[in-house]
Amino acid sequence: MFEIVIHQPGAPDARAELANGAYLIGSGRDCHIRLDRPEISSRHAQLVIHDNRLTVMDLGSRNGTATGDGTPLYPHEPNDLKPGTVLRIGKAELLIRPVPGRTNARAVPPASAGEQLQSAELPVPGREKIPVMTVSGVPARLRPVVQEIKKHAHRELLTRLNLKKLAVSGISSEELAARAREMVREILSQLTIQLPPELPLGVLEKELIQEAIGLGPLEYLIERDDITEIMVNGPDQVYVEKNGVLYRTDTAFADSSQVLAAIERIVSPLGRRIDESSPMVDARLPDGSRVNAIIPPLSLVGPTVTIRKFSRRPFEAADLVRFGSLSPAIVKFLAVCVAVRKNILISGGTGSGKTTLLNVLSSFLPNRERIVTIEDAAELQLRQEHIVRLESRPPNLEGRGAVTIRDLVRNALRMRPDRIVVGECRGGEALDMLQAMNTGHDGSLTTIHANSPRDALSRLETLVLMAGFDLPLRAIREQVASAIHIVVQISRERDGSRKVVNVSEITKMEGDVITMQDLFVFRQTGWDAENRIQGVFEPTGGIPTFMDEIERAKLDLDVSIFRPPGR
Repeated sequence: MFEIVIHQPGAPDARAELANGAYLIGSGRDCHIRLDRPEISSRHAQLVIHDNRLTVMDLGSRNGTATGDGTPLYPHEPNDLKPGTVLRIGKAELLIRPVPGRTNARAVPPASAGEQLQSAELPVPGREKIPVMTVSGVPARLRPVVQEIKKHAHRELLTRLNLKKLAVSGISSEELAARAREMVREILSQLTIQLPPELPLGVLEKELIQEAIGLGPLEYLIERDDITEIMVNGPDQVYVEKNGVLYRTDTAFADSSQVLAAIERIVSPLGRRIDESSPMVDARLPDGSRVNAIIPPLSLVGPTVTIRKFSRRPFEAADLVRFGSLSPAIVKFLAVCVAVRKNILISGGTGSGKTTLLNVLSSFLPNRERIVTIEDAAELQLRQEHIVRLESRPPNLEGRGAVTIRDLVRNALRMRPDRIVVGECRGGEALDMLQAMNTGHDGSLTTIHANSPRDALSRLETLVLMAGFDLPLRAIREQVASAIHIVVQISRERDGSRKVVNVSEITKMEGDVITMQDLFVFRQTGWDAENRIQGVFEPTGGIPTFMDEIERAKLDLDVSIFRPPGR
């Protein structure tokens, strides 16, 4: 806890206590520390208090900010100050010092020597700092400077160049980019703020152009194939996932309005919208990457964007084997299951790789069959010739015109499909999907959120009940047991890797219980030197009940792949 003492000529000293946080200093009404003097700018300086540290930054004021000995502070440059330092802002002097006997840390009872030693030797798991990934090349201490310049430049850009009007006038994207680039260079050349030598003008120019006509900092990240997830938590925090590890990037948006502008550029071409009446939206990028956005008042940290990036080149079965997600024997078995038209349900948690595995299994579909895909946001990357892609539609401004996954599943049955691929069952469409599988549309594929094969069946029962029909539980289970043949359980492990942990066959009904047998399981054996999970994919010894169908189809599947090790 710090104390601030404000001394102004002709006025008594003012005192206040300051906790951790950021404080705006100036003569404006929106300032936390208001100094109503003519020589002080409306937004003069910013004071940040964090963990007993003091940081002050002059915000490009008219008369500048200095320390008590007269040393001026560089504009838009964060400066660490020692507690007890005097700041000179105009004719006012601000003394910032620790409150005697008070700290920012929470008081804890004293511990014995043994307890102190134990706490020092046993760090709490998960408390490590998130590593920072260098993306933009802007040093962290210069990011506030960049943000202020970008805000100023955007205001000028909106005044001089009406980008929205140009975009709807039919101008080509190349000409729009050229005009924006020319105007940005003109604005930067007129800056009154001197750029630090560590900040190349080209980097600042690129960020401004990206935010003016593109997706801002997201452009850096979408271009990189090694990033699998992009997470924007408001304008100042951009996180990514790389190789299963979470990183915080050194890039940021200028402000919340620029995040909203990026979201608009993603959803508008798809005919979707995001505003206060519809503050959540699901969309996709041109390459099929999944996008979710949520804005205030639902999001308390500002506009939030989550992008699940897909590889520019769709993963193949060999890639998943190389990543250690499954074994060649599992690939061979699943390919045969697709060939003999077995209905496959892929189960897993969020981010476990269900859609990627669905893409791989879809690649085994015959090229000469008519395939109908049904998704909320089109993500599948099938490469067969005869494909019909269907995508659901949200309601319009009047709340009408919505087309749900269930509507599309019903319509797909009238489109003469050989195979139906549903991106994910999450509602009443599960009943229509089961009925389709039970009425001649064998060989269909879909995914579901669940933690185990048994949980997947329970969740499927729940989704069927969401269709609104009061069906007996036994009837639902009979439908499930008859429709679903194989359940593939995929999991995201603690090291960030994805593993197929179960391949199970639904065998029959015994009373009111659906019986299953595991055909393959993943068994963890330990950790390697790089802290990655080691393990083996083992057959359990169970033989599929449809081996005779595989033989009649003259497909090559050696029954020895189901033999457990050592037998």
